[in-house]
Amino acid sequence: MHKTFKVRSAALCAGAALGTIMLAGAASAQDEPITLTLHHFLGPQAPAQTDMLEPWAERIEEASEGRVEIELYPSMSLGGRPPELIRQVRDGVVDIVWTVNGYTAGLFPRSEVFELPFIHTNDPVATNLAMRDLFDEYLAEEYEGIKVLFTHVHAGQAIHTVDTEVRTPEDMEGMQVRIPTRTGAWVVEALGASPVSMPVPDLPQALSRQVVDGALIPWEIIPALSLQDLTDYQIEGADMTRFGTTTFQVSMNQATWDGLPEDIQQIFEDNSGEEWLREVGEIWREIDNGGIALATEAGNEHITLSDEETEAFRTVLEPVVDRWVEEVTASGIDGQALVDAARAAIESHSSGAAADAGADAEEEDAQ
Repeated sequence: MHKTFKVRSAALCAGAALGTIMLAGAASAQDEPITLTLHHFLGPQAPAQTDMLEPWAERIEEASEGRVEIELYPSMSLGGRPPELIRQVRDGVVDIVWTVNGYTAGLFPRSEVFELPFIHTNDPVATNLAMRDLFDEYLAEEYEGIKVLFTHVHAGQAIHTVDTEVRTPEDMEGMQVRIPTRTGAWVVEALGASPVSMPVPDLPQALSRQVVDGALIPWEIIPALSLQDLTDYQIEGADMTRFGTTTFQVSMNQATWDGLPEDIQQIFEDNSGEEWLREVGEIWREIDNGGIALATEAGNEHITLSDEETEAFRTVLEPVVDRWVEEVTASGIDGQALVDAARAAIESHSSGAAADAGADAEEEDAQ
């Protein structure tokens, strides 16, 4: 089932949070649903909406037996630009947002640890669960003023180029490369290229006008932006290794959350937990695979680096981690502790670790 999307003006939506609180108090008496707005920056046909946000919203609506309705507003249709989404949800202009943490640089420095190269490698399920593991102890304080429903990553940053075959870090020198976040900028700088920051919807025009020579971005966005028509090469490391990732959040205005009945809050919690984060990771892996398939079918070259070539990128990009540790430590955050905790948590949830744990459990059962 797909929703019919109703687009309101930003002015009409300005009282959304207040209206939600009033509805929460009156819903049981009037049998009116609690209507929540969810605003995001990609288009209505983007997999982020059709494969993740719509199913999630529909599950909550069904679990609430019609007491909750979630209206999705893609393409920034309620006004503003992608970097303004966090302010919109904090201020109650909208009830819920899905956004990239790095679009508002400096607000989520702790969460950046999961974006760093060779911390996230190739398993979005493992990184999603690791973020959940570390949230309360390490990350929660930077999300004050909003209720985080869930955080996640995509499959990870790969290299897309218009006409340059990349097999070594040196092949990137002198290129202009679109980046999603400041950690992505550091990756590009370490490779000798120049980072160009822009929200992802602006990328097709930048490629077609030769403003950039390529982009640091996952495969999943290829169909939505028709990147198969604008690039010739897609490059990743051995064993699907990526050069960092992007962290996302789905968050609700705190006053809206506080105004919901406890059983409705529980429905949100139940549908945004560990099982859902596993599914989200699998969703993004699947749509990533679909994106690269489309590119290769269009005649693009999908380059998978050898182990030796991947190691050369690791050597060049390890200082990016050191740079991040130094910067956040200077602001009072124990960066090295975060790096160590993130790596350990991701490793504990990796497919290899899960397989080993399953084998150990079977062995214990046999004994």
